[in-house]
Amino acid sequence: MVVVVALYVASLVAVAENMTLMPTSSYHGGMTTYNAKNYGAKGNGANDDTKALMAAWKVACGASGMVTLMIPPGTYYIGPTQFHGPCKASALTFLLQGTLKAATDLKRFGNDWIEFGWVKDLTVVGQNGIIDGQGAASWPFNKCPIQKDCKVLPTSVLFVNNENTVVRDIMSVNSKFFHIALLQSNNTKMTNLRISAPEDSPNTDGIHIERSTGVVIADTHIGTGDDCISIGQGSDNIDIARVHCGPGHGMSVGSLGRYVGEGDVTRVHVRDMTFEGTMNGVRIKTWENSPTRSLAAHMVFENMVMKDVQNPIIIDQRYCPYDSCEHKYVSGVTIKDITFKNIKGTSSLPVAVRLRCGVPCQGVVLQDVDLRYKGEGAASSKCENAEAKYVGFQYPEPCA
Repeated sequence: MVVVVALYVASLVAVAENMTLMPTSSYHGGMTTYNAKNYGAKGNGANDDTKALMAAWKVACGASGMVTLMIPPGTYYIGPTQFHGPCKASALTFLLQGTLKAATDLKRFGNDWIEFGWVKDLTVVGQNGIIDGQGAASWPFNKCPIQKDCKVLPTSVLFVNNENTVVRDIMSVNSKFFHIALLQSNNTKMTNLRISAPEDSPNTDGIHIERSTGVVIADTHIGTGDDCISIGQGSDNIDIARVHCGPGHGMSVGSLGRYVGEGDVTRVHVRDMTFEGTMNGVRIKTWENSPTRSLAAHMVFENMVMKDVQNPIIIDQRYCPYDSCEHKYVSGVTIKDITFKNIKGTSSLPVAVRLRCGVPCQGVVLQDVDLRYKGEGAASSKCENAEAKYVGFQYPEPCA
């Protein structure tokens, strides 16, 4: 099992060198549009367009009113690229019509590849736009699945310290590590995303959320080698709907409780998801031996369809993906007020419901669960310190 590795913000770097290009823009319908090719971007898949795209961003970010930075059709080969604010524009749209293709030399990267940071009222939208992390060359260097202290490969797109962000109609393929990560961001809406990486690609989480509030993810298709969506510490008010997940490790809250000073995860609502051929369905996972205490509470997972899923419903408070793990202490994360409602489909393993709590989980409710084992025999439930309440139809039978 692969561990979700904590994200750290890369150090700020200069966004562009001094340039003598005169700003070239068009104005239509109250919107000023800047074309990245007017600032030196070639889009031929061979030239390094990193500096040109950051130069175009600097101009668009510094302009007043409603502004669009257009990346027209073409293939833009770029290394680490920072699109930083604060910006003068009242609303800024990053319009991706081409393909952004990542450099493969890991020596060029810190913790991320493309970084949108410290921007208010940003829209990142695609018109056949693709973000290609070219991760296959890097995956053999990822030691995180087997080493606790490992070097983290770069996330494809990091949104950090942003407010009122919209991300829609974008395709992300073959990230080196996470495809999209939110860090310390407020009010983010993501819709109609297509995220893809091979089933055996390590740590290629589709969307990771950490220390962020007011996140909406909807109408999205994610198939990766790790969690389709993972919710990390310090996150609140997360709403996820109509996401198709598979292949991958499913939808996870966590892992939580590994580091000192982690924040609570609260008010998570996940609904109308389909899981197909995944390792897990909906999962809450916390580490044992947590250095400080935290809370995972007030969550509803409802209207889920499981298709050949190994662990459709799982709480695991003894999470540890390594061969040698200490099991001395229970998790320091308290799990409280969790509802699994209208969860139906098939399990590829006999245990379809696994509730493995450390200190007793409080207020766990299972309502209208119908999960059938695809093999011979009946599906079953296994519980430890769960103190669950059962409402409506229940199959497999509840824990004794």
